[in-house]
Amino acid sequence: MAIEINEIYLSSVIGRSVINSKGDQIGVLRDLIMIPGEVFPEVSHIVIKSRKGIKTLPWSEVTLFTHVVISTGSIKPIRLTPYLPGEGDILVKRDLLDKQIVDVDGAKVVRVNDIKLGKLNQKLCIFSVDIGFRGLLRRLGYEGFGERFARIIKRDIPQSEISWEYVQPLEANSSKLALNIARNQMNEMHPADLADIIENIPIQNIRTLLNTIDAETTGDTIYELEADMRNVVINQLNDEQVTDILEEMEPDEAADVLSDLPEGKAQELLEMMDQEDAEDIQELLEHEEDSAGGLMNPDYLRFTSNITVGRALEIIKECADEVETIFYGYVVSEDDLLEGVVSLKGLILNPPDALITDIMEENIKSVRIDAEPEDMLETLAKYDLIAIPVLDSEDKMAGIVTVDDVLAHYLPQIIKNKRR
Repeated sequence: MAIEINEIYLSSVIGRSVINSKGDQIGVLRDLIMIPGEVFPEVSHIVIKSRKGIKTLPWSEVTLFTHVVISTGSIKPIRLTPYLPGEGDILVKRDLLDKQIVDVDGAKVVRVNDIKLGKLNQKLCIFSVDIGFRGLLRRLGYEGFGERFARIIKRDIPQSEISWEYVQPLEANSSKLALNIARNQMNEMHPADLADIIENIPIQNIRTLLNTIDAETTGDTIYELEADMRNVVINQLNDEQVTDILEEMEPDEAADVLSDLPEGKAQELLEMMDQEDAEDIQELLEHEEDSAGGLMNPDYLRFTSNITVGRALEIIKECADEVETIFYGYVVSEDDLLEGVVSLKGLILNPPDALITDIMEENIKSVRIDAEPEDMLETLAKYDLIAIPVLDSEDKMAGIVTVDDVLAHYLPQIIKNKRR
């Protein structure tokens, strides 16, 4: 077999003549059918538009593949068969070109302008996708003109390609070709980046993307979305999936998500949730959304007054995953009365056998459960705090409000003013 190809772009071969061993034209190349391969997706057949209709030919019958001509067949007759579209067929030009994909490295949605093909183990494979302006120029036949113009203005046309292994397709009919590395990277992306991606893809693709990330990451991502978009995403999931996600979220964030849903729907989801989680969220929903009670998180680092610094550090290790912040630990009585606060720095700098009551700060800054965002922000800023305790009408510890919770309240208005 003498397939003269190292690397070649799809735009260079689509529409080129396909000839047999005698040099007779049998049609033009219309598309390539691909299947999953060991490393990269492989081309199994070429699709030819001939005078007798659309035909396919096994890749094994191709003897020459260049940007000028595709030669097929040896001495024996070539095996052209009518193309009968199958439900699972993936065609390179039809299903990938111009489609949106997630660039997991750049954390954004991009469009495929061209596709680089290459030979690996005598197979024609998809090596990478071109998402740059150069790929668009090449496809339109203006790459040479673009390079001449770039030389005149002394600029380069950047090459912007993504190796296939770092690409997560969004289209349902090509998602099965995604490699595991892409799925793993989706979980490693910041939820804010994932939220940006969700806001820029077709609604029908949202479920495909969410299926690649775990429930905790999904919850963090949903919280980053605007209220209207949150509801769109939740409507793409069944109730069991939504409750699993809500149970993985911080209670205050889950309450924010539920408060944006119709009351009946929110109540239905609460009834399906774990009772303890549902009770925490229900309590938050009973407060005004923008009050300390509405913004607070009831899960915080809690100590009793009879422990040592060493025991306090052990408790931090045991429950770090379950609380929003570990920068402060609050010393609370059996009656939920706040007695003192210790910082993580204070615990680290003191000997393990020191009593926590000897190092705790008793002059505690706090806010009432009905405090407004302005009051919370003023206290946090004045005393340079990361979090502040929230006390109820009986002076009992109800939860904490973190500085990012308060800033999140102001950010939408800040962004709106900036746009104006």
